[in-house]
Amino acid sequence: MTDLETRTAGRPGAPGPSGALRRAAPALLGYAAVRALGLLALALWSAARDKSAYSLLTARWDSLWYTRVAELGYGYEVRLPNGDVHSNLAFFPLLPWLERLGAALSPLSYADAGFVVSLLASLAAAWGIFAVADHVYGPRAGVCAALLWAVLPVGIVQSMAYSESLFTALAAWSLYAVLTGRWVMAGALAALAGLTRPVGLAVTAAVWVAVLTAFARSRREDGAGGAPGARHLLGMLLAPLGAAGYVLWVGHRTGKGPLGYLDVQAGWRNGFDGGAAFARFVAGKFTSFPGALAGVGLIVGVALLVWLYVVCVRQRQPLPLLVYAGIVTVLALCASSYFGSKPRLLMPAFPLLFPLALGLARLRTGRAAAVVCAVAAASAVYGAFWLNGSGPP
Repeated sequence: MTDLETRTAGRPGAPGPSGALRRAAPALLGYAAVRALGLLALALWSAARDKSAYSLLTARWDSLWYTRVAELGYGYEVRLPNGDVHSNLAFFPLLPWLERLGAALSPLSYADAGFVVSLLASLAAAWGIFAVADHVYGPRAGVCAALLWAVLPVGIVQSMAYSESLFTALAAWSLYAVLTGRWVMAGALAALAGLTRPVGLAVTAAVWVAVLTAFARSRREDGAGGAPGARHLLGMLLAPLGAAGYVLWVGHRTGKGPLGYLDVQAGWRNGFDGGAAFARFVAGKFTSFPGALAGVGLIVGVALLVWLYVVCVRQRQPLPLLVYAGIVTVLALCASSYFGSKPRLLMPAFPLLFPLALGLARLRTGRAAAVVCAVAAASAVYGAFWLNGSGPP
């Protein structure tokens, strides 16, 4: 048996929906309180600067691109003086589809619908993170994991009309389905994650690794005749359909074949270069004293991520979680542009928070609550400052 199987063997079956909701209630209530504090801080800070907090959440940066896709469809692009072409084909379609559905079924605008989708998806993501951590480490660690995701420095993005919350919700529940043997559901949710963000391939990889691991274990236990069942194979087949379908459609639309989506990303000066551009960006910070402090902070941040991943491996996290978190982290750190976006691009890599959640769970309840409250207050202030300043590109 694997380490995960050893830990979960003999546990009672999964509770029904009402029982699962009651079990997750502390995590969801805590998450909602933290995010409400963040929104309150944003509202107060924005009012002091004579800005609209709601506009910051729904009508800037990527939010505008998503609502434009929802309203007008694909085909819009901006040509910059330097020759770059920013096409809305870079934005995957699930969030715009949901915005269009929300606007069609209610009096909400596309931006309003995007905000509602993000709020609901963030709660679903917190629940999914709790469910995964609870399954592997127990309910106390699950609550701590959901709270730690809420208090991330850029946690305010979870309340924006962006796709991070939607993607994290789909990824978390797909991983939970993998861990609990719901293979068709895992594949279907992975396909939806693939329609949400390019990093959906991390969810697909996790599903595939889980199926192949189950196949290998079956061969060891049953001999050469062991093979995955129909549900395993169906989940494996479903998982890549979302991302593959959209990428192939973009290639057909642009007339550039299967790699057409890479050309779209190149128009945004975005791509994968193994981290070379990011390394040059960090090195460039050391040309002046104030910048050197930022450079040191970036190096420390990357080192922390590597350390957390190593701890995840040492704690024998289930392989699908390690594969998923590893791919999300590598793609975020090795993207060739938009270096200010890296913190939010890393936000879906929630399994990296599990070592911290375990440490927090070992504290007495009062001390753990004090730590969370202090960090939540700092996160709320930082989020308000950040979104009123440069904010997410």
